[in-house]
Amino acid sequence: MATQTVSREFEAATFAKVAARLIPLLFICYIVAFLDRVNVGFAKLQMSDDLGFSDTVYSFGAGIFFIGYFIFEVPSNVILEKVGAKLWIARIMITWGIISSAFMFVNSEFWFYTLRFLLGAAEAGFFPGIILYLTYWFPGARRAKAVALFMTAIAIANVVGSPVSGAIMQYMDGVNGWRGWQWLFLLEGLPSVGVGILVLFFLDDGPQKAKWLTQEERDFVIRSVAEDNASKHEVGAKHHMLDAFKDLRVWALAFVYFSGVVGFYAVNFWLPTIVQELGIDKKDYLKVGLVSMIPWGIASICMVVVGAHSDKTGERTWHSSGSLLVAAVGLGVLAVVGHAPIPSIIGLTLVTGGILSWVATFWSLPTAFLSGTAAAAGIAWINSVGNLGGYFGPEIIGHIRKATNSSEWAFITLALFALSGVVVTLILARSQKQQVSTSAVAATRQA
Repeated sequence: MATQTVSREFEAATFAKVAARLIPLLFICYIVAFLDRVNVGFAKLQMSDDLGFSDTVYSFGAGIFFIGYFIFEVPSNVILEKVGAKLWIARIMITWGIISSAFMFVNSEFWFYTLRFLLGAAEAGFFPGIILYLTYWFPGARRAKAVALFMTAIAIANVVGSPVSGAIMQYMDGVNGWRGWQWLFLLEGLPSVGVGILVLFFLDDGPQKAKWLTQEERDFVIRSVAEDNASKHEVGAKHHMLDAFKDLRVWALAFVYFSGVVGFYAVNFWLPTIVQELGIDKKDYLKVGLVSMIPWGIASICMVVVGAHSDKTGERTWHSSGSLLVAAVGLGVLAVVGHAPIPSIIGLTLVTGGILSWVATFWSLPTAFLSGTAAAAGIAWINSVGNLGGYFGPEIIGHIRKATNSSEWAFITLALFALSGVVVTLILARSQKQQVSTSAVAATRQA
């Protein structure tokens, strides 16, 4: 192994150097990306009344983002592998920043739906592209912590973005004759364009081109990743794009990801509304934002701790499935507490903390058996199918709220989805363990 030829201090220092160079920039990229994806939840508090959008219209518009995402995700990730991460990630960010800012001109359901679809198409490939990109730099044993650090951007985007979004809507309303929600889209869309330009100058396509590493460090990183990929090949890893679609594990993980994402985006897109309905003045958008910080702030700590512990122990299945189970419990809490403020905040915290911890460890599961072009296609397919949950989740809440005038059965439905993901994860892990044991026995007999 590569780690046997160098000291532990050198190994730790090298990967710390890689993380210090890559993670902050990727972190900033994901913050502005996620803000542009979910700020529609805050805009709804004002935009729906201005434009006459019902809960059903909002739900469909929020969710149709993921249809565009689904259609273009796999091609986008394969293109990234071919043309390089720097160019493609920059392209993604610049186009979605422009489209996100264009939401300020929405004046009808048609343009709301159209721009949400185009935003999903523009952003397609970003998240799975980053997951793929991290496999170029970190072997499997170190990847969960790197992913967790990168993905804390989801929590931080909401911790910072919630009060900022609330403040923009409350204090910019009427400036230059524009409503607060119009300023929200403009001011939170433009940073994506600026960060996209920074990517062109500061992101390297892979360790081979990293001039900020010494030759020894560069060789070590390349060798560590190559040996990690070789070990995956020893247990039957797939390297060609079509192989990913033939592997039942890819389809099973796509379902698991869907089962968690459906709850995550349902709560995420509706969280400002849920918080507002706890008794906050409808025009006090800043207070809605400040209260919304609480579950996301705790979630950011949880996902880093869980991701680091998963790396330290080398255990993935129980960290992933256990976290998703916590989210299911949180959804159950939301279903039974009504509009009680403290229990509702506890439920929301369980949902956000559980799902973010789950995502931080989930992506170590497919990258454990996929490499090469199959990794690009497989990761993108899992993410694109899973993110269809982002379409169905808001729709579930919207339609059930309309039919029942409450969210109780919506949260129960979402909890059942999460529980099904837990079950499939555990079944898949048991099957994988049996497959590896069978392969080991066969290899011993041949020897």
